[in-house]
Amino acid sequence: MIDLYTFKTPNGRKISVALEELGIPYNVKVVDITKGDQFKPEFLAINPNNKIPAIVDHAAPGGRPLALFESGAILLYLAEKTGALMPSDPRGKAEVTQWLMFQMGGVGPMLGQLTHFRNYAPTKVPYGIERFLSESKRILGVLDRQLASRDYLATTYSIADIATYPWLKGARDMHPDLFEGLHSLPQYLHRVGSRPAVQRGMQVP
Repeated sequence: MIDLYTFKTPNGRKISVALEELGIPYNVKVVDITKGDQFKPEFLAINPNNKIPAIVDHAAPGGRPLALFESGAILLYLAEKTGALMPSDPRGKAEVTQWLMFQMGGVGPMLGQLTHFRNYAPTKVPYGIERFLSESKRILGVLDRQLASRDYLATTYSIADIATYPWLKGARDMHPDLFEGLHSLPQYLHRVGSRPAVQRGMQVP
């Protein structure tokens, strides 16, 4: 059994989607980041970085519970543990890992900053908005071109898609202008979003 510490954010939903895809039983522990739950001592004991998501795997290898944070690290751990959602050959594994890192280092941070400066910053900062708008459009263009000749980011559906989908769905909902002129990404969002496990995982919590 896995305890999933999460909240209704793209990063949190990555892990619930992965757990649903893998069919792993899990308990949902809601960490309400709007109320400061992430700073409570009991959560900091699991994730000293006070961010969601985090997991505690009570059936981890070695016989002792394993606490793990950072969504990308959790996805890699779950794929490694189950032998699913990640190819076993070095070439396929490298391909999935590069797109996972692209999400972690590019898609999430850029779309997150764009949303902050566009929607939540107490003072409008034109430079910040333009900076992250431009970079977000560039990144979505990279994804759109990658998906022009394939159904998923790597050869098969993988943790790279699970990491990327929640961020793209959130971006389409909040910034529909980003998707103007893109052809492959809307189809990709429909394709991934039609998966029953994705639909279940996106409702958690």
